[in-house]
Amino acid sequence: MTARIIDGKAIAADLRGNIAGEVARLQAEHGLVPGIAVVLVGDNPASEVYVRNKTKAVANAGMRAFDRKLPANTGEAELLALIAKLNADVAVNGILVQLPLPPQIDAQKVIAAIDPAKDVDGFHPLNVGRLASGLPGLVPCTPLGCAWLARTVRGSLAGLEAVVIGRSNIVGKPVAQMLLIENATVTIAHSKTRDLAAVCRRADVLIAAIGKPEIVRGDWIKPGATVIDVGINRVAGEGGKTHIVGDVAFADAAKVAGAITPVPGGVGPMTIACLLLNTLRAACAQKGLPAPKF
Repeated sequence: MTARIIDGKAIAADLRGNIAGEVARLQAEHGLVPGIAVVLVGDNPASEVYVRNKTKAVANAGMRAFDRKLPANTGEAELLALIAKLNADVAVNGILVQLPLPPQIDAQKVIAAIDPAKDVDGFHPLNVGRLASGLPGLVPCTPLGCAWLARTVRGSLAGLEAVVIGRSNIVGKPVAQMLLIENATVTIAHSKTRDLAAVCRRADVLIAAIGKPEIVRGDWIKPGATVIDVGINRVAGEGGKTHIVGDVAFADAAKVAGAITPVPGGVGPMTIACLLLNTLRAACAQKGLPAPKF
């Protein structure tokens, strides 16, 4: 069997196009232009690239960007004061503080300070609780993208057996909650799971988010399963050059799976598209307008 490659770039581009169309309609009919503030503290190269890509996507969607870049020695009180200012700014519909933060700043305190209605990362404790309770709210972007990609293959996830490898607050736990809401039967596996390979072989939908390069081999996968690879791991190659691989051994897995995301080009593009979607949804909710239907 040769797996269908799930083209995250194309699916994300389609979603971004729908978002741009809705933004244009909101501006024309209601004078509303959704705005997002991305706050970057320090000079982490990976974070800078990620923020730059987010800013470009925001502009292409017709939204407003209120970026803030602070030096690495910024104090916690200064960052909290900025968040309070952004919370009060009616032009800012979404706030994202790029992680990781410098060691002098308590990330959990910062996340909790963001207005839950503007928490487009979906990390605020109130939004986490609403997701766990099956209530509407803003949800984390990467898990939202994972569930979206799985639905493009399966349509309905109801009744399917899903296995999530990884229990992080950023991906593993929230994507498991989303799959439960979709009426899948969900198992969360992790580094302490006994016979991890056997657990994975049960999965109709397998989501790998454990952060270990190519740990999931082809013989871990149920024939015809949908595999969503969240991993982004830089590994050494020939001649000392490095390259990016996922948590799934792609070449092996593609011989068994029914559909699989590549790395890169799978989940990554959907994360940014879902950030735009969260910002759009937040803007509509704040103005008392109906949420987009897509």
